[in-house]
Amino acid sequence: MDERHLTNLLMQVKSGAIDLNEALEVLKKLPYEDLGFAKLDHHRKIRKGQGEVIYCAGKTPDQTTAIFEKMLVHHDNVLGTRADGATFEAVKAAIADAVYHEQAKAITVIRHETERASGRIVIVTGGTSDIPVAEEAAVTADFLGNQVERLYDVGVAGIHRLLMNTEKLMDARVIIAVAGMEGALASVVAGLANCPVVAVPTSVGYGANFGGLSSLLTMLNSCASGIGVVNIDNGFGAGYLASMINRR
Repeated sequence: MDERHLTNLLMQVKSGAIDLNEALEVLKKLPYEDLGFAKLDHHRKIRKGQGEVIYCAGKTPDQTTAIFEKMLVHHDNVLGTRADGATFEAVKAAIADAVYHEQAKAITVIRHETERASGRIVIVTGGTSDIPVAEEAAVTADFLGNQVERLYDVGVAGIHRLLMNTEKLMDARVIIAVAGMEGALASVVAGLANCPVVAVPTSVGYGANFGGLSSLLTMLNSCASGIGVVNIDNGFGAGYLASMINRR
C-alpha cells in the first residue's frame, strides 16, 4: 500500500464509506497476506519504494492469477516475470488489462503511470540471441518508471557497430550490457562510458561457454572500472538495479 492508497483509506473512514474496523482489517494485512501457498509482502512498497514482483516460473497459472488479484487490491501496478503463455492466458481471463511481453516473458498490469526519472537507461546486447534477457531488463526498468533506450546486436565481433553509437552511451545515466559467448561487451562499454554499467552474462554460447559461466567470469574479472555484475540471464535483477541507480 502506497501513500495514495493510505490517504484514500483514511478519507473513506472519515466519510463513513467504511467503518474503522474494516480499515483496521486492511491495515492488519500490510506486513503480509497469507494465501497458504504464498505470503504476499504488501509492506515492501513502504520499505523499498516498489512493491513485490511475482516470479511466475514454478507456480501454477491459478496460483499466479490469485497472487496478481490479491496484489492489485493494494497496488496499482504489478509485474510478473518468467511467465509462459498459459500463465498469461489464465491471468488475462481474470484481469482484462494484463499485458504480455512475449520476448521478456513478463506480465504487467499498469493502472497508475509512474513518474519518469530524468536519466536514461541504455540497454546494449552483444547479439540478437541476447535480446530475451535484455527485454526482461527493459520491461522491468520501464515498469519502474525509467526512460529506456535499446541498442541491440552491437557486440565485439563487429565493434564498429558499438563505436558508431558512442554518443548514446555517453548520454546514459546507467547502461545495462547483456552478452553471452565470452562476455567481453561489458568491459568495452565500461571503457567508453562515464556512468555505471550493470553487466548481465547470458547462457548464449557454445559448449565451453558452460551455460553462461564463461561470460560471467569475464565480467567479474573485467579490468574496466564501474561495472556491477548480476547473475546469468538475470535481466530482471539488472533492470531493477539500474532503476535504483537512475532514480536516486
